[in-house]
Amino acid sequence: MPVRRSMITLEVRRREVLTPGFASVTLGGPAVRDLVVTGADQAVRLFFPRGSRSALRMPTLSNEAWMAQLLMMPKSTRPWVRNLTVRRARPADNEIDIEFALHGDSPMSTWARRARPGDPAGIFDIGAVYRLPEGVRSQLLVGDESALPAVLSILDATPPGLATEVYLEVAAAADVRAVEAPAGVRIHWFSRDGRDVRPGALALEALRDATLPPGRFYTWVAGESRLATTARRHLVNDRGAAGRDVSFVGYWRLGRSAPG
Repeated sequence: MPVRRSMITLEVRRREVLTPGFASVTLGGPAVRDLVVTGADQAVRLFFPRGSRSALRMPTLSNEAWMAQLLMMPKSTRPWVRNLTVRRARPADNEIDIEFALHGDSPMSTWARRARPGDPAGIFDIGAVYRLPEGVRSQLLVGDESALPAVLSILDATPPGLATEVYLEVAAAADVRAVEAPAGVRIHWFSRDGRDVRPGALALEALRDATLPPGRFYTWVAGESRLATTARRHLVNDRGAAGRDVSFVGYWRLGRSAPG
């Protein structure tokens, strides 16, 4: 968790379509300097208006009471809020990039598809989970499409020569993309392509079948809640990995929408 944090109001500067299922939105403004990036998978809560022409009303409390304040707002003026990862931060340019996995006509996907320069948005620091222990010579990165931006950010910061196996699941083969990664990184892609399987199930199956690195290794796994918790349980209980060497986070839960 961050030592200090504040509600940060920004605006859209650019939007880019990356693949059929992903878009990138660049947010900017002088307040970017108030975001202290503490890790490669730096997460924030993103606030955006309910209507395309609505003003953004941000919570004013910069502590855990912000949610109660948010839910007390009239629904007509209450912003949507979702948890996302900062793909890139450029403090010198007062900008951050956030990548969105687009799903149907959900509020977040709709906003990301329609975002235009000048549109308001806000962020609130959540912190980071990824922490590579000293002395580890290899790592595993496992995630579904919601974790793809964080995985790419982690790979940007991965030192050359660190043996890294990546298991990435996306909704469709069209969302598989070329990735510039350091030497020693191998990326395994899996796509559901309309199959009736739970998100994260293919990545989890691949992890269960994988030959794990020899010696001590670090694992970071994120995405749908069952993927994160089951992967950690498998590694610790079935593969003998040390619990302290497995970082896991459920970004979302199937069938349950985010509050707000």
